[in-house]
Amino acid sequence: MITSVSPCVGRGLPCPDLDSISYFTIRIYQFIDVYFPVMSLFDQQPSDPAPTTPKAGAPLAERMRPRSVSEFVGQAKLMAPGADGAPGAPLYQAIETDTVGSIIFWGPPGSGKTTLARIIARATSGQFVSFSAVSAGIKEVKVILTKAGNYRKLSGKKTYIFIDEIHRFNKAQQDAFLPYVESGDVVLIGATTENPSFEVISALLSRCRVYTLERLTEDELGRILDQALKDQTRGLGTLKLTLTEEARKFLVQAADGDARRLLSLVEAAAVDAAETNAAAPELSVERLRQIHQKGARVYDKSGEEHFNI
Repeated sequence: MITSVSPCVGRGLPCPDLDSISYFTIRIYQFIDVYFPVMSLFDQQPSDPAPTTPKAGAPLAERMRPRSVSEFVGQAKLMAPGADGAPGAPLYQAIETDTVGSIIFWGPPGSGKTTLARIIARATSGQFVSFSAVSAGIKEVKVILTKAGNYRKLSGKKTYIFIDEIHRFNKAQQDAFLPYVESGDVVLIGATTENPSFEVISALLSRCRVYTLERLTEDELGRILDQALKDQTRGLGTLKLTLTEEARKFLVQAADGDARRLLSLVEAAAVDAAETNAAAPELSVERLRQIHQKGARVYDKSGEEHFNI
């Protein structure tokens, strides 16, 4: 017996007159009702890709990760806000208006690639799925893409897929994205430390905009450091650390443009200082040198960093 209430109600689907549609159409809607009881088609869809409250015990670099465009530091060519009525930088404007297309972030470690992807995730109205090219296989990729296509048909919304280390995908895995990126079912956000001209197939590259991220300047690293030392919720503010100007200069130089490296070094030094003198912990440049030892510069003998060393 056909119920008088259409199963498409509340699902963003067209609800035709029940008297004029076929039994076959009713069965399709019933199938959707059974197998897709909610609009989210992803079994492991994260509730918040960039949680406001960091997990207990998370590293300082993870706790201090910017959660919005206003907190992001660096990459002014891409993320500078507008002034005096002028529009902001290209990526800033796209995030603010929720019009981000398929993009690839290319830049050194600690320059903000994953952070920007998470900021986009919080700003978008669609679903966001994140996985690493190191662990994902072609089977998993095809399942996610198929579900993304179904999600677009049912809800009219896109799926944003963030792929870290996209250069590790082989040609077959990259090929799988082409029809979905082409149709707009999927907005691809890739991150790579390798030149995408060499590591990403040309067909996929032509459908994405490549944003080049640069190493952070010492001034930008200094702002990140100051915020980490001051923040009492996510940072080290409760420790009330003292820092000499010489020690501050050493930290930003030792980071070599890498925000993650900076915060990791600061966290290690803060733990050491608190254990040495809990009442008045101080970060001295002598102790920082002992903790830092000899920093390793980014190098890849078979990649572009071979020429940047």
